[in-house]
Amino acid sequence: MNIIERLLAGGPVTADGAWGTELQARGLESGECPDAWNLSHPERVEEVARAYVEAGSQVILTNTFRANRIALAGTGLADCVAEVNRKGVEISRRAAAGAAAVFASIGPSGKMLPAGEVNPDVLYDAFREQARALADGGADALVVETMSDLEEARIALAAAQDTRLPVVVSLVFDTGKKRDRTMMGNTPEQCARELAEAGAALFGANCGSGVAGYVEIARRMHALAGLPVWIKANAGLPDLVDGKPVYRMGPEEFAGYVPALVEAGARFIGGCCGTNPAFVRAIKERIARCA
Repeated sequence: MNIIERLLAGGPVTADGAWGTELQARGLESGECPDAWNLSHPERVEEVARAYVEAGSQVILTNTFRANRIALAGTGLADCVAEVNRKGVEISRRAAAGAAAVFASIGPSGKMLPAGEVNPDVLYDAFREQARALADGGADALVVETMSDLEEARIALAAAQDTRLPVVVSLVFDTGKKRDRTMMGNTPEQCARELAEAGAALFGANCGSGVAGYVEIARRMHALAGLPVWIKANAGLPDLVDGKPVYRMGPEEFAGYVPALVEAGARFIGGCCGTNPAFVRAIKERIARCA
């Protein structure tokens, strides 16, 4: 029984919330590389991870979202991939202290495959390098997240599977008339089918246009493949205030969607942009009521 099966044996699982805004609240400047803080400010990164554990997260991620060689180009850290990723896992494991599992984050490269901005083989090598470092650091599982291109997600999945750890794949659905497609036009059904065939341990969606729309996304993905679904949605759609996104949805309103998400097949539920430890506490309470 792997870590995902063990977690699911207890019913729906509470994941964590947003990391970027929590780091910004601790001094991360706009435009600064968050992953660099694993080396320069590990204590502040650990504060974020510990806050989610204390709020009730059974799974926390790592501060490694942009820690692949391609995304780190220009930051001065492209040759420090192994160190940044291993340190990210170390920080989250220390914060978890055995009370939560650590699923290490693998984000997109920031390059467009269809436009030829990156070669698929180069992309695969970059993701494999990161995945190996995360596995070496002691991650329980890997999460390929915030992917807007199914092909890039498939490449990252294949690279991450080289570690033999369970791999979650999470895409962003925020495009089209119903906001139910990825930026590249992939449907939930197409993503579920191809990721299931490629051997993802589970799949789902994060970020996007808000938690309300992700209930139906979860339902469609679950219906196609029958696998548990991973959902970490945004706290609704933001308003722009002085050029910055402001999320108006509160923890209780967000958590009000938990029963519908569970009914739709979501089994790992957390938050993305606009969420924080208060959201995790509310999610945890609603999941307990669904038991």
